Amino acid sequence: MPRPQDPDDQKLYYSGKKKKHTIKNVLLIDTMLTILFLSDTVEGKRHDKKIADSTPYSLPAGSQLLQNLGFQAFTLKGVETIMPTKKPRSGELTAEQKAENRLISQRRVRIEHVNSSVKRCRMAKEVIRLTKKGVRDLVMEVCCALHNFRVCWSAWQPMT
Repeated sequence: MPRPQDPDDQKLYYSGKKKKHTIKNVLLIDTMLTILFLSDTVEGKRHDKKIADSTPYSLPAGSQLLQNLGFQAFTLKGVETIMPTKKPRSGELTAEQKAENRLISQRRVRIEHVNSSVKRCRMAKEVIRLTKKGVRDLVMEVCCALHNFRVCWSAWQPMT
């Protein structure tokens, strides 16, 4: 987003990681790589886990939730969370931990492909100068809907 003129908004939307003023969303994706849930658009400074905590959604009991390290300590009732194992500070991972991390990363790559498919609509990744209330949410909804349409009509392989 363009740099806000208001100093309070500048602090709110500034993402130290990206070194820009940004907005973000959290997506929930199923094994068929269809986007099931899109969170509200929030300021880029807010942490991913805080967005997930404040967003009311549920998954069926017995589901698996594959999440990255930005969602550490985030849990849902009756849902198994799958995260890569971090290397200990003064040690190494075992061979089986490395193999497990490799399997998780192979699944994670498919999720990153979904993110890049959403960003294929350049409105979602470039500076958006539309400032009317709710327009940024609408832009992201349209980009996610176009991704789901592409998944419906093309040969995307399901995630294993």
